[in-house]
Amino acid sequence: MAGAKTTGGQKAAGANATKGTWIVWVVIGVVVLCCVGIGVVNGSDGDDVLPPTSQERGDTVPILQRSSASQGVCYGWVLQDYYGYTDLSVGSNLGDGVAVEENAACPRWVQVVARVAYTSESSESNDFARVTVETSDDIPATARLRMRNGLERLGLTEDAFVDEPGWAVTRAAVSLPLLAAEAGVVEPAPTPAAATAEPAPLPEAGSDLWRDRWGYLLAAVGLLLFTALLFAAGFWQRSRQRRKGAEGTARANGVPARGRTPEGR
Repeated sequence: MAGAKTTGGQKAAGANATKGTWIVWVVIGVVVLCCVGIGVVNGSDGDDVLPPTSQERGDTVPILQRSSASQGVCYGWVLQDYYGYTDLSVGSNLGDGVAVEENAACPRWVQVVARVAYTSESSESNDFARVTVETSDDIPATARLRMRNGLERLGLTEDAFVDEPGWAVTRAAVSLPLLAAEAGVVEPAPTPAAATAEPAPLPEAGSDLWRDRWGYLLAAVGLLLFTALLFAAGFWQRSRQRRKGAEGTARANGVPARGRTPEGR
Protein backbone atom coordinates (compact mmCIF):
# COMPACT_ATOMS: atom_id res chain seq x y z
CA MET A 1 0.00 0.00 0.00
CA ALA A 2 2.85 2.35 0.81
CA GLY A 3 4.47 1.63 -2.56
CA ALA A 4 1.23 2.40 -4.34
CA LYS A 5 0.87 5.73 -2.58
CA THR A 6 4.46 6.62 -3.41
CA THR A 7 3.94 5.87 -7.11
CA GLY A 8 0.76 7.97 -7.24
CA GLY A 9 2.53 10.87 -5.57
CA GLN A 10 5.40 10.77 -8.04
CA LYS A 11 2.96 10.82 -10.97
CA ALA A 12 1.10 13.81 -9.54
CA ALA A 13 4.37 15.65 -8.93
CA GLY A 14 5.52 14.93 -12.50
CA ALA A 15 2.24 16.20 -13.93
CA ASN A 16 2.47 19.38 -11.90
CA ALA A 17 6.06 19.93 -13.04
CA THR A 18 5.09 19.48 -16.71
CA LYS A 19 2.19 21.87 -16.33
CA GLY A 20 4.46 24.44 -14.70
CA THR A 21 6.98 24.15 -17.55
CA TRP A 22 4.28 24.85 -20.16
CA ILE A 23 3.10 27.88 -18.23
CA VAL A 24 6.65 29.26 -18.15
CA TRP A 25 7.06 28.77 -21.89
CA VAL A 26 3.71 30.41 -22.60
CA VAL A 27 4.64 33.39 -20.48
CA ILE A 28 8.01 33.68 -22.22
CA GLY A 29 6.33 33.49 -25.63
CA VAL A 30 3.84 36.21 -24.74
CA VAL A 31 6.63 38.46 -23.50
CA VAL A 32 8.65 37.92 -26.69
CA LEU A 33 5.66 38.66 -28.91
CA CYS A 34 4.91 41.83 -26.96
CA CYS A 35 8.50 43.01 -27.33
CA VAL A 36 8.49 42.31 -31.06
CA GLY A 37 5.17 44.08 -31.46
CA ILE A 38 6.38 47.14 -29.59
CA GLY A 39 9.53 47.23 -31.70
CA VAL A 40 7.53 47.02 -34.91
CA VAL A 41 5.20 49.80 -33.85
CA ASN A 42 8.00 52.07 -32.71
CA GLY A 43 10.10 51.32 -35.77
CA SER A 44 7.25 52.05 -38.20
CA ASP A 45 6.88 55.62 -36.91
CA GLY A 46 10.21 56.61 -38.39
CA ASP A 47 9.53 54.87 -41.71
CA ASP A 48 6.23 56.55 -42.51
CA VAL A 49 6.12 58.77 -45.60
CA LEU A 50 4.71 62.04 -44.32
CA PRO A 51 2.05 63.59 -46.58
CA PRO A 52 1.61 67.35 -47.07
CA THR A 53 0.25 69.28 -44.14
CA SER A 54 -3.22 70.80 -44.28
CA GLN A 55 -1.70 74.25 -44.79
CA GLU A 56 0.47 73.05 -47.68
CA ARG A 57 -2.55 71.47 -49.37
CA GLY A 58 -4.68 74.54 -48.68
CA ASP A 59 -2.07 76.84 -50.22
CA THR A 60 -1.56 74.63 -53.28
CA VAL A 61 -5.15 74.20 -54.44
CA PRO A 62 -5.91 77.94 -55.09
CA ILE A 63 -2.70 78.32 -57.10
CA LEU A 64 -3.62 75.36 -59.28
CA GLN A 65 -7.16 76.73 -59.69
CA ARG A 66 -5.88 80.02 -61.10
CA SER A 67 -3.45 78.29 -63.45
CA SER A 68 -6.07 75.83 -64.67
CA ALA A 69 -8.58 78.61 -65.33
CA SER A 70 -6.10 80.59 -67.45
CA GLN A 71 -4.49 77.65 -69.31
CA GLY A 72 -7.36 75.19 -69.67
CA VAL A 73 -5.46 72.24 -68.17
CA CYS A 74 -6.04 70.45 -64.87
CA TYR A 75 -3.05 70.13 -62.56
CA GLY A 76 -2.65 67.76 -59.64
CA TRP A 77 -0.38 65.69 -57.42
CA VAL A 78 -0.19 62.14 -56.06
CA LEU A 79 2.06 60.94 -53.21
CA GLN A 80 2.35 57.18 -52.74
CA ASP A 81 4.14 54.64 -50.57
CA TYR A 82 6.52 52.91 -52.98
CA TYR A 83 6.06 49.40 -51.67
CA GLY A 84 2.34 49.40 -51.05
CA TYR A 85 1.34 51.81 -53.86
CA THR A 86 -0.95 53.37 -51.30
CA ASP A 87 -2.13 56.90 -52.02
CA LEU A 88 -0.97 59.02 -49.11
CA SER A 89 -2.08 62.33 -50.60
CA VAL A 90 -4.04 63.30 -53.71
CA GLY A 91 -5.10 66.75 -54.82
CA SER A 92 -5.62 69.05 -57.77
CA ASN A 93 -7.16 72.29 -58.87
CA LEU A 94 -10.50 70.58 -58.23
CA GLY A 95 -9.73 70.34 -54.53
CA ASP A 96 -7.86 68.43 -51.85
CA GLY A 97 -8.46 64.70 -52.28
CA VAL A 98 -9.72 65.03 -55.87
CA ALA A 99 -7.59 63.42 -58.58
CA VAL A 100 -7.37 64.63 -62.18
CA GLU A 101 -6.69 61.27 -63.79
CA GLU A 102 -9.81 59.70 -65.28
CA ASN A 103 -11.85 62.67 -64.14
CA ALA A 104 -14.62 63.77 -66.50
CA ALA A 105 -14.03 67.40 -65.53
CA CYS A 106 -10.45 67.20 -66.81
CA PRO A 107 -10.09 66.22 -70.47
CA ARG A 108 -6.53 67.52 -70.41
CA TRP A 109 -4.50 67.03 -67.27
CA VAL A 110 -0.97 67.01 -65.91
CA GLN A 111 0.05 65.60 -62.53
CA VAL A 112 3.22 64.82 -60.62
CA VAL A 113 3.40 61.36 -59.06
CA ALA A 114 5.96 60.70 -56.33
CA ARG A 115 6.59 57.23 -54.86
CA VAL A 116 8.80 57.34 -51.77
CA ALA A 117 10.40 54.36 -50.01
CA TYR A 118 12.09 54.31 -46.61
CA THR A 119 14.23 51.26 -45.79
CA SER A 120 15.05 49.95 -42.34
CA GLU A 121 18.28 50.88 -40.60
CA SER A 122 19.50 47.30 -40.82
CA SER A 123 19.10 47.28 -44.60
CA GLU A 124 22.02 48.10 -46.85
CA SER A 125 19.70 49.87 -49.29
CA ASN A 126 19.20 53.63 -49.10
CA ASP A 127 15.94 55.50 -48.99
CA PHE A 128 14.80 56.50 -52.44
CA ALA A 129 12.02 58.13 -54.43
CA ARG A 130 10.66 57.75 -57.95
CA VAL A 131 9.13 60.89 -59.43
CA THR A 132 7.25 61.02 -62.73
CA VAL A 133 5.05 63.47 -64.59
CA GLU A 134 1.90 61.85 -65.97
CA THR A 135 -0.48 63.45 -68.46
CA SER A 136 -3.51 62.83 -70.58
CA ASP A 137 -2.97 60.94 -73.85
CA ASP A 138 -3.01 64.07 -76.03
CA ILE A 139 0.25 65.34 -74.51
CA PRO A 140 3.38 63.81 -76.09
CA ALA A 141 5.98 61.87 -74.17
CA THR A 142 8.68 64.40 -75.04
CA ALA A 143 6.72 67.10 -73.22
CA ARG A 144 6.39 64.84 -70.17
CA LEU A 145 10.14 64.28 -70.18
CA ARG A 146 10.85 68.00 -70.43
CA MET A 147 8.55 68.71 -67.49
CA ARG A 148 10.19 65.95 -65.44
CA ASN A 149 13.64 67.37 -66.14
CA GLY A 150 12.32 70.81 -65.29
CA LEU A 151 11.49 69.65 -61.77
CA GLU A 152 15.13 68.74 -61.17
CA ARG A 153 16.21 72.09 -62.58
CA LEU A 154 14.02 73.76 -59.96
CA GLY A 155 15.70 71.78 -57.18
CA LEU A 156 12.94 69.18 -56.80
CA THR A 157 15.24 66.19 -57.06
CA GLU A 158 14.56 62.71 -55.74
CA ASP A 159 16.58 63.52 -52.63
CA ALA A 160 14.24 66.43 -51.93
CA PHE A 161 11.27 64.07 -52.09
CA VAL A 162 13.00 61.68 -49.68
CA ASP A 163 13.77 64.45 -47.18
CA GLU A 164 10.42 66.26 -47.32
CA PRO A 165 7.93 64.32 -49.45
CA GLY A 166 4.86 66.38 -48.49
CA TRP A 167 6.46 69.74 -49.21
CA ALA A 168 8.18 68.52 -52.37
CA VAL A 169 5.08 67.07 -54.01
CA THR A 170 2.99 70.22 -53.48
CA ARG A 171 5.88 72.40 -54.62
CA ALA A 172 6.19 70.28 -57.75
CA ALA A 173 2.47 70.62 -58.38
CA VAL A 174 2.53 74.43 -58.39
CA SER A 175 5.54 74.30 -60.73
CA LEU A 176 3.67 72.28 -63.36
CA PRO A 177 1.92 75.26 -65.07
CA LEU A 178 5.27 76.95 -65.72
CA LEU A 179 6.89 73.74 -66.92
CA ALA A 180 3.90 72.96 -69.14
CA ALA A 181 4.27 76.35 -70.80
CA GLU A 182 8.00 75.79 -71.30
CA ALA A 183 7.29 72.39 -72.88
CA GLY A 184 4.77 73.91 -75.30
CA VAL A 185 1.79 72.11 -73.79
CA VAL A 186 -0.07 75.35 -73.03
CA GLU A 187 0.29 79.02 -73.76
CA PRO A 188 2.07 81.08 -71.12
CA ALA A 189 -0.16 82.70 -68.54
CA PRO A 190 -1.40 86.10 -69.78
CA THR A 191 0.26 89.16 -68.34
CA PRO A 192 -1.91 91.67 -66.48
CA ALA A 193 -3.45 94.33 -68.74
CA ALA A 194 -1.93 97.80 -68.59
CA ALA A 195 -3.90 100.58 -66.92
CA THR A 196 -6.10 102.54 -69.34
CA ALA A 197 -5.78 105.88 -67.55
CA GLU A 198 -2.98 108.07 -68.82
CA PRO A 199 -0.32 108.70 -66.21
CA ALA A 200 0.14 112.23 -64.95
CA PRO A 201 2.87 114.13 -66.81
CA LEU A 202 6.17 114.28 -65.09
CA PRO A 203 7.55 117.67 -64.06
CA GLU A 204 9.90 119.23 -66.55
CA ALA A 205 13.38 118.08 -65.88
CA GLY A 206 16.08 120.64 -65.24
CA SER A 207 19.19 121.01 -67.32
CA ASP A 208 21.64 118.23 -66.77
CA LEU A 209 24.44 120.72 -67.40
CA TRP A 210 23.55 122.80 -64.34
CA ARG A 211 22.58 119.83 -62.19
CA ASP A 212 25.64 117.70 -62.80
CA ARG A 213 28.36 120.35 -63.40
CA TRP A 214 27.32 123.32 -61.29
CA GLY A 215 30.59 123.17 -59.34
CA TYR A 216 32.68 123.40 -62.47
CA LEU A 217 30.58 126.24 -63.86
CA LEU A 218 30.79 128.16 -60.60
CA ALA A 219 34.58 127.77 -60.57
CA ALA A 220 34.79 128.92 -64.20
CA VAL A 221 32.70 132.04 -63.47
CA GLY A 222 34.92 132.86 -60.46
CA LEU A 223 38.03 132.42 -62.57
CA LEU A 224 36.65 134.75 -65.27
CA LEU A 225 35.80 137.39 -62.70
CA PHE A 226 39.24 137.11 -61.15
CA THR A 227 40.86 137.38 -64.60
CA ALA A 228 38.77 140.45 -65.41
CA LEU A 229 39.78 142.02 -62.11
CA LEU A 230 43.45 141.39 -62.80
CA PHE A 231 43.08 142.78 -66.31
CA ALA A 232 41.37 145.93 -64.98
CA ALA A 233 44.01 146.37 -62.29
CA GLY A 234 46.80 145.96 -64.83
CA PHE A 235 45.16 148.39 -67.23
CA TRP A 236 44.73 150.95 -64.46
CA GLN A 237 48.32 150.46 -63.27
CA ARG A 238 49.69 150.81 -66.79
CA SER A 239 47.65 153.95 -67.42
CA ARG A 240 48.93 155.46 -64.19
CA GLN A 241 52.53 154.65 -65.13
CA ARG A 242 52.04 156.23 -68.57
CA ARG A 243 50.58 159.39 -67.02
CA LYS A 244 53.45 159.69 -64.61
CA GLY A 245 55.94 159.14 -67.42
CA ALA A 246 54.28 161.83 -69.52
CA GLU A 247 54.35 164.33 -66.66
CA GLY A 248 58.01 163.59 -65.98
CA THR A 249 58.88 164.17 -69.64
CA ALA A 250 56.94 167.42 -69.66
CA ARG A 251 58.75 168.75 -66.63
CA ALA A 252 62.04 167.83 -68.17
CA ASN A 253 61.15 169.84 -71.30
CA GLY A 254 59.86 172.81 -69.27
CA VAL A 255 56.26 172.17 -70.21
CA PRO A 256 53.91 172.72 -67.30
CA ALA A 257 51.84 169.78 -66.24
CA ARG A 258 48.17 169.78 -67.07
CA GLY A 259 46.11 171.79 -64.67
CA ARG A 260 49.02 174.18 -63.76
CA THR A 261 50.17 177.55 -65.17
CA PRO A 262 53.57 179.24 -64.96
CA GLU A 263 52.06 181.77 -62.56
CA GLY A 264 50.92 179.08 -60.31
CA ARG A 265 54.30 177.46 -59.91
